[in-house]
Amino acid sequence: MARQHKKGANPAEWVLRERVKELRCLYTVSQIIAETSLARRERIRRITATLPPAWQFPDSAVARITLDDEVFESAEYESARASQHAGLVVDGARRGLIEVGYTSLPVDRDDPFLPEEQALLENVAHQVSLFITREEGADRRVILEKQLRHADRLATIGQLAAGVAHEMNEPLSSILGFAQLALKNTDVPPQVAEDLQEIVGSSLRAREIIKKLLLFARQTPPRMTACNLNQIVDEALFLLEAGGRKHSVTFVRHLAAGLPEVDADPLQLRQVVVNLVVNALQAISGPGQINLETRADAAGIELVVSDTGCGMTPEVLKQIFNPFYTTKDVGEGTGLGLSVVHGIVTTHGGTIHATSEPGKGARFVMRLPRAAGGLNDARGDS
Repeated sequence: MARQHKKGANPAEWVLRERVKELRCLYTVSQIIAETSLARRERIRRITATLPPAWQFPDSAVARITLDDEVFESAEYESARASQHAGLVVDGARRGLIEVGYTSLPVDRDDPFLPEEQALLENVAHQVSLFITREEGADRRVILEKQLRHADRLATIGQLAAGVAHEMNEPLSSILGFAQLALKNTDVPPQVAEDLQEIVGSSLRAREIIKKLLLFARQTPPRMTACNLNQIVDEALFLLEAGGRKHSVTFVRHLAAGLPEVDADPLQLRQVVVNLVVNALQAISGPGQINLETRADAAGIELVVSDTGCGMTPEVLKQIFNPFYTTKDVGEGTGLGLSVVHGIVTTHGGTIHATSEPGKGARFVMRLPRAAGGLNDARGDS
């Protein structure tokens, strides 16, 4: 399509001028996106204002950007008589549109737009889509880093709790036992008996405090919502895969397509995946592989995590979900990771079991009930 240049204008100059406007628009959009000191909404608003001057008839051009439920538009956009658009696609999902229109038709044509203008619009949409993808990826990374720091703090508290239990239980039991024995003596003066009773009461309270420390791994009541297990697996692996590559461990996903949703607390399920994967990483001493598979049947959803690590003996396998049980050296593990996993899964009405043989790795299978009313079927692997 030839450009609709103004009457009397040099066609070559007109084409050059339009081309400069398009390049200026792209440059300005890239500058706005790079302005990280601005909030995302403000950058999108400025991009919206940048578009109309780049079109060949800027006096009647208007623009609108729609992202999810938010709309950024020129004041007179609703009166646009003709428009063109390009989609905003973030992580493979259609999230919105960028539209440019004319409030009055400057040329006597059904389509007043040029192919170059559509190409410009699609270029801007691509830049904005990448910008949103990077922003949301950074947000997810911050959330996952906080969760990993939280997991590390839990491990530290677990180590402290185990230390307190071992160091305090024995002397506390002795204090409590001797005080109770002394109280059974009928010759104890009333004031001494009263003091001994205070010792017994204080010892019992201290023992309860120790019990509470040892039970710290029990999760808060889950905030249940319908969520997708495949997405939770991907989010949990977002940071862990880098550590795996550093130790020559590869991750293989077999995530069922169309996986039905589960009613669960996504933060707690992510903690389950993280703990299972970290446990697998620690079991692999050299190059190895960790497989993660999701699947579904009529009754529920399953996550299978298997590794090529050192495996476990039957004696170890019987105790892996016991709190504070660990085969690691002192200071290297608290024995809380798998007990936390077991607590979360059972709280969600699910089950988890493990199989293993020495030298042949381990396989953990977590099973959760479907979300109420879930109708999707799992078909194939993705």
